[in-house]
Amino acid sequence: MAMSSLAPAKPRHYRYYDLLVAGFVTVLLCSNLIGAGKVATVDLPFIGVVTFGAGILFFPIAYLFGDILTEVYGYGHDRRAVWAGFGALTFAAVMSLTVIALTPAPGEYMANYQQGLETVFGNTWRIVLGSMLAFWAGSFTNSYVLAKMKIATGGRHLWTRTIGSTVAGEAVDSSLFYIIAFYSIWPNEQILHVALMQYLLKTLWEVLMTPVTYRVIGALKRLEHEDYFDRNTNFTPFRIKV
Repeated sequence: MAMSSLAPAKPRHYRYYDLLVAGFVTVLLCSNLIGAGKVATVDLPFIGVVTFGAGILFFPIAYLFGDILTEVYGYGHDRRAVWAGFGALTFAAVMSLTVIALTPAPGEYMANYQQGLETVFGNTWRIVLGSMLAFWAGSFTNSYVLAKMKIATGGRHLWTRTIGSTVAGEAVDSSLFYIIAFYSIWPNEQILHVALMQYLLKTLWEVLMTPVTYRVIGALKRLEHEDYFDRNTNFTPFRIKV
């Protein structure tokens, strides 16, 4: 008996997608847990001394992963990676709060250890919430803009998409984080200054990394035999299915 309808096509299996997701989540966790708490300074030519969070040196790599995943595999595959990262951040936040809340065993060593844990992982709830929501919204903005620009440009001028999507995504990320984390705590002028400086540095980082992004994307497209265009994509962020 003939089939009345075609069976749904099986989703493609990609050789390197899982590795990219693992790298993306690793960068996200490390940049938020290791670098976020340290404020550093650097003396830049023509600008002078700039104060910045140390995590800024590594967090933009997460946006590079977002550009690569969206450009090669499409918005749906990047959306799944973003949710994986969001879940990892949520677990890290809950684990940090739980471990810090536990009463340490008696002794000088554990007292010093507890103090170290509180210093490194004891961020206020506003900072944790701001970081997670800013990442979530900024990452989806980055992916959406890149996917739409790819269609508009017919897949040409990759640099306009990688930089343009970062300009949009980082604007959302920086704005949300500093407003949620520090509004009514810092003066408004200071919030604006720090947020703007972080935004400019992150965007500059993306521009400088453009040649690397080109090479990685080009290699993956050849290896995976994929160059996805999101012409019929459901762009809702509230799903995990590709």
